[in-house]
Amino acid sequence: MTLETIDFAQLYRQHQALSTRTRKTASAWDARAPGMAAKALASGYAQDFVARMDLRGAQSLLDVGCGPGTIGLLLAAQLQQVVGLDYSAGMLAVLREQAAARGLQQVQTLQRAWEDDWSDVPECDLVVASRSTAVADIDMALHKLHAKARRRVYLTHLVGGHFTDPHIQDAIGRRVPPQPDYIYLLNILHRMGIHPELSYLTQVSRLAGAPDFAEFARRVAWSLGELNVVETTRLHDWYERASPAQRAGAPMRWAFISWEKTPC
Repeated sequence: MTLETIDFAQLYRQHQALSTRTRKTASAWDARAPGMAAKALASGYAQDFVARMDLRGAQSLLDVGCGPGTIGLLLAAQLQQVVGLDYSAGMLAVLREQAAARGLQQVQTLQRAWEDDWSDVPECDLVVASRSTAVADIDMALHKLHAKARRRVYLTHLVGGHFTDPHIQDAIGRRVPPQPDYIYLLNILHRMGIHPELSYLTQVSRLAGAPDFAEFARRVAWSLGELNVVETTRLHDWYERASPAQRAGAPMRWAFISWEKTPC
């Protein structure tokens, strides 16, 4: 067996199918949209992401899985066109509100999912997919990102495959199979004739700073799914014994993957 004979796209799809984590519905993100904008735009993660981008020669940006505009709004003042693409109407509404409040008339939105027809999605100089690549078919997603970019692509993909620290999963007695790691993406890009650059971003755990157990349990349930009575009891018992650092869990790490646009 050689590297060239391994179908990493198929391996990714098989791995993703083994995961018990259910993709959040658009309505679930709609409900979270109003409270996410200010926090997301002020995050150290977003600032770090943008600082690693090369804007030379760029006038337009396509932000895929844009949410409330975490990346696109930070860059809009330096560009002539920013297109936010998301399957959540609520997130796009918040993006438009934030753009209007900042006087950014060059921002527009498109409601699309990864799986939808992208024939009307414009090509842009830069294409971004920040924390939005946990999809069923990453091969399809990477080809779409590459096709819509004129100059460069930037994305982040979770390192390690867990959105909730495995120690906390153990505490409630529910170990969730990991999501496919970023290494699949590198090998699929290699097959596409693309040699990307790789670095890492570190983000404070989503559980850090929860003011009380109710909020802590809500954040755990957002990642793992609804907790039953036994799991909630076990989590509460663990929470009472744990230190603030243990409650927060390990920081989240994201692989920052980028490449210059060249023909496949």
